[in-house]
Amino acid sequence: MHNGQARQFGAVIVTNYLWRPLFELIAQSVAPGGVLIYETFSQEHKTVGKPSNPEFLLRPNELLTAFKSMHVVAFEDGFLDHPPRFVQRIAAVRPDLGEVTRQTPARYTL
Repeated sequence: MHNGQARQFGAVIVTNYLWRPLFELIAQSVAPGGVLIYETFSQEHKTVGKPSNPEFLLRPNELLTAFKSMHVVAFEDGFLDHPPRFVQRIAAVRPDLGEVTRQTPARYTL
C-alpha cells in the first residue's frame, strides 16, 4: 500500500500462490488497461501431489469469480502433465475507465 492505496502496475503475475484475502489487493494493483496473469493449483491437484490442503487449492472457476470486474482474455482449468498438476489460469485486463468506446484496449482483444 502506498498512501492508503495499492500501487498499480501495467502487469501483475502470480504463480503457484493462493491467499484469498489478497484477491482484492491484486485486482487493485493492476493499472487501468493493465494485465493480470494468474496460475495456481486447483482442487483436483490433491489427487497428484502437494499442496493438498483445500485452503491452498482453487475451487472450480474461482479465478473467474475473484476477478469478475476484469475483462477475461483467457481462462483454463485442467490437467498439465509435465510435471503432473491440476491448475487454473486466467489472463485478464483491467478496464480502462478513460476508454468510452470499449472496455479492453485493442492490443489485448482476441
